[in-house]
Amino acid sequence: MKRLCATLLMIAWGLSALAGGKSTTIVYINGAKYYIHTVQAGETLYGLSKTYGVGEQVIVENNPSIVRGLKTNQNIKIPYVAEAPEIMSERKLRKTFNFHQVAPGETLFALSRQYEIPVKTLMADNPNLDPLHMRPGERVLIRRKQIGSETAAGTQQQWEAYQKSLNSVAETGTSYHIVHAGETFYSLSRRFGITEEQLSALNGGLKPADLKAGAMIVVPGEDQKEPAATEDTLRRDSLPPFGDVEPIEFRALRRSEALNVAVLLPLAVNGEPNGNYLEFYQGFLLGLDSVKQKSGISVNVDLYNTARDSARIVSILEDKAFRRTHLIVGPVYEEGLYPVVRYAEKHQIPVVSPLANIERMNSDVLFQLAPDPDRKYEKVRDLVAADKQVTLIYTQTVDREFEREILALLGNRPYERYNYRYQQGAQGSSDLTPLLENDADNVFVILSDNEVDVDRILAGLASADTSITSRGRTAPKFTVLGNARWNRYNNLDRAIFFKDRVVFISTYHAKRDSEVVKAFDDAYLRSFGMLPTLFSYRGYDTAMIFAPAMYGDIEYDLEDHRYTPLQTTYLFTRPAGRANHVNYNWTRVNYHNDFTITIE
Repeated sequence: MKRLCATLLMIAWGLSALAGGKSTTIVYINGAKYYIHTVQAGETLYGLSKTYGVGEQVIVENNPSIVRGLKTNQNIKIPYVAEAPEIMSERKLRKTFNFHQVAPGETLFALSRQYEIPVKTLMADNPNLDPLHMRPGERVLIRRKQIGSETAAGTQQQWEAYQKSLNSVAETGTSYHIVHAGETFYSLSRRFGITEEQLSALNGGLKPADLKAGAMIVVPGEDQKEPAATEDTLRRDSLPPFGDVEPIEFRALRRSEALNVAVLLPLAVNGEPNGNYLEFYQGFLLGLDSVKQKSGISVNVDLYNTARDSARIVSILEDKAFRRTHLIVGPVYEEGLYPVVRYAEKHQIPVVSPLANIERMNSDVLFQLAPDPDRKYEKVRDLVAADKQVTLIYTQTVDREFEREILALLGNRPYERYNYRYQQGAQGSSDLTPLLENDADNVFVILSDNEVDVDRILAGLASADTSITSRGRTAPKFTVLGNARWNRYNNLDRAIFFKDRVVFISTYHAKRDSEVVKAFDDAYLRSFGMLPTLFSYRGYDTAMIFAPAMYGDIEYDLEDHRYTPLQTTYLFTRPAGRANHVNYNWTRVNYHNDFTITIE
């Protein structure tokens, strides 16, 4: 039924401008409200002026291309003239609507997905709401009767229809783009051939941190979409195959020599500080302090802000002070590595990539701390063994990347599929008791990308477990294979991880109650007045592993040796067909129902 409603709505929206009279397609452009009118055969500028109640000159000023006349099927924008609104009392509003307060960076697309309500309903009920520039704190009316009436696919179709309407009247040389998951200021600026500053200016000073998936932004038009060619552009045909990579002979420093480290981090982009990388650097400094105390070596650090600017990285490499460098840490993005790696190969200097998974660089100087994605699920293969009953739990929206990973892990192994849909009163598919009423060793994989659904399913499994055991029956055997992206959710009840025996595969883990982590936390708090983050821990680990290694044979000392500076273990090796030295150890985190955590 939802799909049918969405289809009918899309047809109505798409054809509304063809029905004669005023168009019902209304958009916001640069804060102003417009009708999008599709010119019909025989229509005149005078007639449109009378229909919409605006002057002919106003229509021409907003559509310079019609100065020589209207063209059939041409879309034009006509300023919206507000009619006297119907005044609804606050009491009636509360009976008809829920109220939603806009959070920073929130989009109309996200609201439609969250409440499963049509985009057009939101726009109709909130006539003064600019879908592309919602203000934090702004009140949005959510029509109760429409909640749950729209599918994710319907929302996507309507949002794309709104984009199409905007693009039909976009200014020459610009168009509107819907931001996809994983797209960043940097990747978009490269794609559309402009700088990050220009992209920000096109969108009213939009900051990189406020760019959200589903947002609709202004970009250069179709004729400008080729990426800008820069010196460090990574092309697959420019990267040598493994057999052609020249092995590097790193020089071991003498104990009497000071280690000179260059740290290249995007500490600020477009003038906006990036706290994550400052935290990495602070952890790195504490790691160096620890190395100096234990080994008695001397270390000099040069910190460079790379922003996310390839030209700046090249200029850093040309700096005379850089020539004394023995060890390079960064850049953090693969896009900026190309000139750094070529410099390092020439001068036989190790380069540590502390955070990124390097896919397109192939060099003996590269050391990668991020674990190899190809080995991600090796430590949980026991959870999909033949003696397990695996059930994939689907919801209306699915984390497709996680789904692909799990299906690859399962291979040809059989599994059950369960479709979950929340219903009040725990009836139907939201009652998860039937999933546990068996003697099997169950493994559940929740594939939802919706925080609320994940929380409900985890709570539902815990409730079903309690219900079964409270009736004197044998306690069900089950484990939940979790998605590491759940750690980004703010409202999940972490206590349920223990009740549901959740297992995570993670790039990093640190238990704050362990002695080694507590000691680091105390030192960090004394030094910087705040608790460390995972970025701080990774910075500390980087210093603890690589600073001492510079006084030996770094390549062979690190190869196939385990390093555990805090709690996360690193084990470096070379992937098949690659010269890079890559950490292939992922961390398995096990939550137990006795409220303990073990790490493998």
